[in-house]
Amino acid sequence: MTHRVPSIRGYLLNRTLLFSAIGFIILLLVCRQAYQSSVRDNADEVARAVAESTFNAMYLVMSQGWTRQQLEQFIQQLAQPEHEVSSLRVSLFRGQKVSERFGSIEQPELDPQMRDAMQRGTTMEITDGQQQRFLYPLQAREACLSCHTNARIGDNLGLIEVRQDLSRQLNSANRTLLYYLLLLSPLPALFGFWAVRKVSLRVNQSVEDLSRGIARVNSLQDLNQLSDYRQALGFREIDHIFTQVESLAERLHTIAVDKDLLEFEIRLLEKFVITSEVVRDWREYVNLLMLDINQVIQIYTMFSIFKVDDELFDLEIFWLRPPAATTKMMMEQAVMKRLRADDSFSLPGEVVIHHNAVQSGEALTLEAKEIELQTKTLLVETPKIGGIVGIGVHADMVKDNTRVLVLESILSTLLNVVGSVKAIYKYTRDLEYYATRDPLTHLYNQRMFWELLDYELDRSQRHGYQVALMLIDLDNFKAVNDGYGHATGDTLLQQLAVAMQAVLETGDVLARYGGDEFVIILPETSAEQTEVIAERLLHCLQSFVLSTETGAAIRITGSIGVGLFPDHADNHKDLFMFVDTLMYRAKHQGKNRISLPHQDDVADIFNDINQKMLLVNEAIEQRSIVPVFQPIQPLGDNQPAVEVLSRIRLPNQELMSASEFIEIAESMGKVHLLDYIVMEKAFEQVTATGYQGLLFINLSPRAILVRDFLQTLHALTQQHGMQPERIVFEITERDTVKNISVLEHFVRSLKESGYLLAIDDFGSGFSSFHYLKYLPIDFVKIEGEFIANMANNPKDLAFVTSITELAKKLNLKTVAEFVETEEVLQLVKDTGIDYAQGYHIGRPQTTLPTSSVQ
Repeated sequence: MTHRVPSIRGYLLNRTLLFSAIGFIILLLVCRQAYQSSVRDNADEVARAVAESTFNAMYLVMSQGWTRQQLEQFIQQLAQPEHEVSSLRVSLFRGQKVSERFGSIEQPELDPQMRDAMQRGTTMEITDGQQQRFLYPLQAREACLSCHTNARIGDNLGLIEVRQDLSRQLNSANRTLLYYLLLLSPLPALFGFWAVRKVSLRVNQSVEDLSRGIARVNSLQDLNQLSDYRQALGFREIDHIFTQVESLAERLHTIAVDKDLLEFEIRLLEKFVITSEVVRDWREYVNLLMLDINQVIQIYTMFSIFKVDDELFDLEIFWLRPPAATTKMMMEQAVMKRLRADDSFSLPGEVVIHHNAVQSGEALTLEAKEIELQTKTLLVETPKIGGIVGIGVHADMVKDNTRVLVLESILSTLLNVVGSVKAIYKYTRDLEYYATRDPLTHLYNQRMFWELLDYELDRSQRHGYQVALMLIDLDNFKAVNDGYGHATGDTLLQQLAVAMQAVLETGDVLARYGGDEFVIILPETSAEQTEVIAERLLHCLQSFVLSTETGAAIRITGSIGVGLFPDHADNHKDLFMFVDTLMYRAKHQGKNRISLPHQDDVADIFNDINQKMLLVNEAIEQRSIVPVFQPIQPLGDNQPAVEVLSRIRLPNQELMSASEFIEIAESMGKVHLLDYIVMEKAFEQVTATGYQGLLFINLSPRAILVRDFLQTLHALTQQHGMQPERIVFEITERDTVKNISVLEHFVRSLKESGYLLAIDDFGSGFSSFHYLKYLPIDFVKIEGEFIANMANNPKDLAFVTSITELAKKLNLKTVAEFVETEEVLQLVKDTGIDYAQGYHIGRPQTTLPTSSVQ
């Protein structure tokens, strides 16, 4: 229910009537009280006069020698009704002295007030309601002593009581008073109404004048003109209010935003929702923003400056209409002048300029003076999101400081928004690129290789042609790393990748499988063509020379294995194992050669593969799987850790690396059995040595699909007293896990049981980020290729830094793999990574690190 607000006139009228009524009542009460007091005072005067007259009369009678009989007769006459005047009655009482001298008479007994008056010898006025009493003591004078011989001067001889009933007088006075007051009562109300009307008319006129002045304010600009409507409003108070309104208008003008500007900013904020379409067409997005800005502030040009690296800047200029050649040149010069004036940009440097026209139409022509005076820029000392370092507009600037303030706010917002869009655009492209590319050589990575191989084999089956597969393993590449350093080894791999790519034809696929291994897919290729290309590649390797800064010439050779589909295998796994076996045969035959599959030795090759399968099967049955432990060094206040790796002990007591048998075990469907044996033997060593650190264990994709894996894992941990929170399972992107929901259910079951989880090779593909979003991850193991090249490639360093910052925000621990040098270790520490792993930290060993054993 809404409260009704009264008008000034109504308020004054109500209060006037109320106060008139209250005043009338108060006046009535005061007048009545005053009149009654006057009546009583008059009655007292009359009583005193009557008493004194009576006493004087008695004195006169007594002084003439009246007899006692005459005196008593006089007293009796005073007491009779006919002597009453109006409501007045006089009574005479004899005192003790008189009674002793002349005898007592019949009279009422004296009450306490009479006795008190006679004792004190003073007169008393007593009021009892509407009854008034006056007590007058009779004191002996000298003349009285002649008769009253027993008294002395001043003795009380008696008491005169004068009684008056004032009820008739008071009632008559009250009626008369009320009558006249009622006759006069309308006058205050009439005068009050007249005064209220005069005041309200004057106030209303002043308020209307003030309202008309305020009503003229329809926009922010009108606030400046409010004082123009100033006029005398008739009252100092209302003039003061108008002065305060003017002061408020001045303050509002300095802080307020025009309605159009406010609506524009709100619409602009709605445009700042960055979607995939915005990222894909970010220049079109900026064009639309420019059109929106032009609805409020006329903008001819908007430009953004991105810092690509220390010496390269990317300048994007957006024109409302296509500029004239001279205008384009002057705008470029104006922006460059601002860049050079800022020491943080360290120009001169290379600046790549791109021009974008928002609308078509007549060429835009501006004067040099206009460009110089009306270009507003916002530059920052260090690149913000997306590498953006500045943004600016060339606008139809106005004198209104509020619009200038809004324009600066728009620039500040656009600096972040455009930078964010460009950053997401850049990072998206980088993710797309590194999801399929090797970060060192920029060749296809292993993940993409398998997808492309599957694609070509499917096409081969549909169209009936052959597909060749080559595997190249560099000979003695470890000696290059050990002798010249990993940086030189990385440079060799990069330049060798370029050289091999030049030998291949369009459509051939060259990928880096890992380390110093390269794989090549040759679609629609016969055995003869494959042999020719293999010879070219071998010659490329033999003729390759890398010159170091010290003047040394590094040469490299390689062993090549070759296979054809469908001649030598009917699926990609068997084909790869076939080629891998041929590559190792080339190694055993002396390296620096090609191992081609001839018809007479194909059976021997498959026999070798079968032998490896038998070896793996025998290792599982005889439990000759050996766990090895690679140290993971904590770089802060973190718990020590090791990664558990698998090896097979051969009859000659040598250990076969996992890369030689894991794929065979996966093709046999027994890789999970290897996991059981390795975990059990690792747990045994932990229990025996009292190791207290974390155990990182690789989780094979097969384990996810085996129903009893979790049950067997729980049995092993309970049997050896292992705490689940000390076991970290590593998951990687594998093509055998197609259903993310299956993986998520499995991983959450591990997590609920207390085990920890890590993503291995983080950054090698999109799924890594997908895992972070949906899986309860504890550790992020950053892709080793990024770590190994941090010291040489700023992009890799930036990528590692971004991953580390992301992990910190998600409260995840980070592990750097492939830490091979002290320089890389220092960079890892500076980046804030929690753990380091690599040959510089320690190689895999069959015993647990003693530093972590208690």
